[in-house]
Amino acid sequence: MNEGNVIVGVGNPMRGDDAVGPAVAAGLRALVPHGVRVVQCEGEPTALMDAWAGARRVILVDAVTSAAPPGSVVRMEASEEGLPARLFARSTHLVGIAEAIELARALGTLPEQVVVYGVEAGTFVPGEALSRQVAHAVEVVTDRILAELHA
Repeated sequence: MNEGNVIVGVGNPMRGDDAVGPAVAAGLRALVPHGVRVVQCEGEPTALMDAWAGARRVILVDAVTSAAPPGSVVRMEASEEGLPARLFARSTHLVGIAEAIELARALGTLPEQVVVYGVEAGTFVPGEALSRQVAHAVEVVTDRILAELHA
């Protein structure tokens, strides 16, 4: 049932709320059903494409920036349409996941289903820990992903 599922926590664990993806990935490792791969990636496009190679469904978790309050969670389907690049504009990655998804789509290597959980970041300060709001969002996103995997 869960074969072919990959969860990718995207971000830099040393840059404040940009660590949300790796934090979710770390928390999920011991909780996901058999057959689900959980990986961490800093967001470099070829590393992302390598992480989801051969997957039927990929679930990505990354920090986003918009007008929403820190810790807000948005779930986006990126299988058919591109992601709004403006959400990933303040990312600490050189190239964001929106661009990596579009590159994979152009190359014909995008998994059948691509789900992105974006968590509104408040800070990207080097050396800072997750903000209180984003730390709470880690629990929210973890629960939502587990529910999706078991559905």
